[in-house]
Amino acid sequence: MVLSDRQRLDWLRLIRSESIGPRSFRSLMNRFGGAAGALDALPDLARQAGRRIRICPAGEAEREFEGLSRLGGRFIALGEAGYPVPLQAIDSAPPLLAVLGRVETLQRPGVALVGSRNASAAGMKFTARLARDLGEADFTVVSGLARGIDTAAHEASLETGTVAVLAGGLDEIYPPQNIPLARRLLERGALVSEMPLGWVARARDFPRRNRLVSGLSLGTVVVEAARRSGSLITARFANEQGRLVFAVPGSPLDPRAEGGNHLIREGATLCAESAHVIEALQPLRQGELDLPLPTHIMRETIGEPATEAMWDELDWPEILPAPGYAKHENGFALEPASSSRPAGAVDPGRLVLDLLGLTPVALDDLVRTSGLEAREIGHVLVELELTGAIRRHPGGTLSRVLP
Repeated sequence: MVLSDRQRLDWLRLIRSESIGPRSFRSLMNRFGGAAGALDALPDLARQAGRRIRICPAGEAEREFEGLSRLGGRFIALGEAGYPVPLQAIDSAPPLLAVLGRVETLQRPGVALVGSRNASAAGMKFTARLARDLGEADFTVVSGLARGIDTAAHEASLETGTVAVLAGGLDEIYPPQNIPLARRLLERGALVSEMPLGWVARARDFPRRNRLVSGLSLGTVVVEAARRSGSLITARFANEQGRLVFAVPGSPLDPRAEGGNHLIREGATLCAESAHVIEALQPLRQGELDLPLPTHIMRETIGEPATEAMWDELDWPEILPAPGYAKHENGFALEPASSSRPAGAVDPGRLVLDLLGLTPVALDDLVRTSGLEAREIGHVLVELELTGAIRRHPGGTLSRVLP
């Protein structure tokens, strides 16, 4: 299936209309034979239900198309050849996916690497090793461009190809300090989003983003995660989507290991090295992505009777809210929005303490991960050692001491 420019515009108008999510989009398409028919029928449907909804004007949709084109990106429609096959198979697949960078990266088998923003140096080192090995095995590393584990995963797979899924628009990189990473990522990878340009991500948008991280991947690996964290939400989505879930074990005394240890107890595959992931996913890869066949692809101009209550499907706030349209102009470039808050000064002592866990790490790894100068690290370590907050081990490694 290949959409015409007019059909693609109608698809964008429909999915950007108030209270329309992926499932309601599919229901409307099937009932009215296409996006144009659904847009015409939407006002009457709303009146019959005693509601009023905002339908995205053609001008706004056209401006978003133009903005994405200036940014160097494109929209790929569900059912088109370039749409990622694993994502196409999930029930809540976005009708249109905005992509910036190398689209072909989305066609390779993907593995999601997720974990704590407040990650330990050991966790990030293991993530980097895992990402490099997966890339060398011809997997695309998928993550969410957050601090910590996500950043380590993307940085280690820049040469082999990585995909970052954004919770906001493609012109709203978050966190701002990862804008340079996003630029480098585009050389061999891609940024993707289902949200409008100019959309600044809110807290509720990140779980929606997480379903795409797992949906783009054959398997999801949780490296470090607290018991209640976004990483476990991603793992839950992966399980519901029929994908494999892996978890890296850790010390029961480290709060950052609670989530992974819990997943293993609940049946996730233990991951202590990259071979555990590669060997488990190889049969899926050899089977040409043997995932559940998508039954929800809409074919423009081919309508089928609706089999579900229409208005119940229209309101799907849990997945996609009524959008805001390009709330501010920023040149459609990968630059921080004018409203972005500059990062505050970092306390070196707190930074080093956060990077240390119960697993001993080498001083060189601590220097590299923290970004601090070696001499500054040395001063900090002396202070932390005097307060009894850290412990030195044979071989020059260091670990944190539990309070």
